[in-house]
Amino acid sequence: MKVDTIIVGAGTAGLTALHEVRGNTEDFLLINDGRWGTTCAAVGCMPSKALIEVANAFHRRHVFDEFGIRGGEALRADIPAVLAHVRKLRDGFVAGPSSTREKLGRRAISGRARLKGPNRVEVNGEEIEARAIILATGSRPVVPKAWAGFGDRILTSDSLFEQKDLPRRIAVIGMGAIGVEIAQALARLGVEVAGFDALDGLAGISDPRILASFRPMIAREILLHLGAPAELAATQGGVLVSGAGGNYEADAVLAAMGRRPNIDGLGLETLGVALDARGMPEIDPTTLRLGDLPVFLTGDANGYRPLMHEAADEGHIAGRNAAPDAANLPHCRRTPLAIVFSSPQIARVGEAVSEIPEARRASGSFDFAKQPRARMSGAAAGLLRVHADRETGMLLGAEMCIPAAEHIAHLLALAIERKTTVWDLLAAPFYHPVLEEGLRSALRDVARSLPAKDGSDLALCGPTGHEALD
Repeated sequence: MKVDTIIVGAGTAGLTALHEVRGNTEDFLLINDGRWGTTCAAVGCMPSKALIEVANAFHRRHVFDEFGIRGGEALRADIPAVLAHVRKLRDGFVAGPSSTREKLGRRAISGRARLKGPNRVEVNGEEIEARAIILATGSRPVVPKAWAGFGDRILTSDSLFEQKDLPRRIAVIGMGAIGVEIAQALARLGVEVAGFDALDGLAGISDPRILASFRPMIAREILLHLGAPAELAATQGGVLVSGAGGNYEADAVLAAMGRRPNIDGLGLETLGVALDARGMPEIDPTTLRLGDLPVFLTGDANGYRPLMHEAADEGHIAGRNAAPDAANLPHCRRTPLAIVFSSPQIARVGEAVSEIPEARRASGSFDFAKQPRARMSGAAAGLLRVHADRETGMLLGAEMCIPAAEHIAHLLALAIERKTTVWDLLAAPFYHPVLEEGLRSALRDVARSLPAKDGSDLALCGPTGHEALD
């Protein structure tokens, strides 16, 4: 059998690539192993955010007395009903991607694909030749093999949302973005949670000052054991987890140590390109092409930026460059943007503080414990730091743990993408009272380290051309 293009994987990157490929040809095959649909919709960003919304709504009862609202102590979280609600939403989110197989008919194949060379793929015992191959095989949760004996007492983000109920005590191992989000949500729903991590960090925060601000806030809700690997031992009906600072006996363990690219058994070694110790080829993020071959590695499978919006961009790039007349043009990648939906939310935009030489960097900050709108909502806490080029004033990056960071992070991502300066953004309107006024305060703090301007946020007007006004 021979086709123009084969796409392996029907997740975000694969489906986005398919959209681009279909702009050039209908002579394609989409091969997928396991569940049809995206990781984000099925087990990742969508069900986890649904759970977080419920948890945060329930947690709001703690500020009711301060607001003058009585009776909050009588509220309870019906965990089976909460999980059923999350699954109902999840099933709606996955309906579209999951229907791809039926819509494509014979052009969609269920099976595990393996490369047999730069232009050949084997699936279900059949070898298929293709002019171009796009690999979008996704990723899976990391679970040590030694934990297999604990059976269903080990949960992952792939299995958590299928539970009909939750145990009373859960240990979350891995306090990166996923671990922090889910650990806090579970704690807010009434589960006793302890978090473990081999690193002395949280949620991928790179700025020590942001970490110092966030850590005591999350520690009020979760027992933290950071800075040493966790070890597991079976107990009567549970799991004893040992880590930094002591032990914790849990009814179940949530493995949140990241996700592993699904490249094992894919046959990358048949391509003749160099592979590193993990079996990963070198990736050009602007083309996704492997060497000079008509083979592209995209999305979570390449581990470059394992985020949903990045996977969509990579599917787009690969789909365009896989076209017969494509010139293998490099595509500019967007400004890095990462958000953790904890409370307060964590976000990083552009360059991290560690990536900007100190001599080049002008930084400013603002403490959201002082922010009026945040105080009104009972969420006044956290820190925002913004970094700019010391000579030009151009915005370079920011990191924060603040209320509604998702919105301020997007504003800053747009500004950095458009090469905006501190003064340009200060010249924009800021309404009152809004959380964004905290950003203005941080920008003004940065401006104090920049070459002197005229002292006004407003830009000076040029001649209008009307004599009476000029």
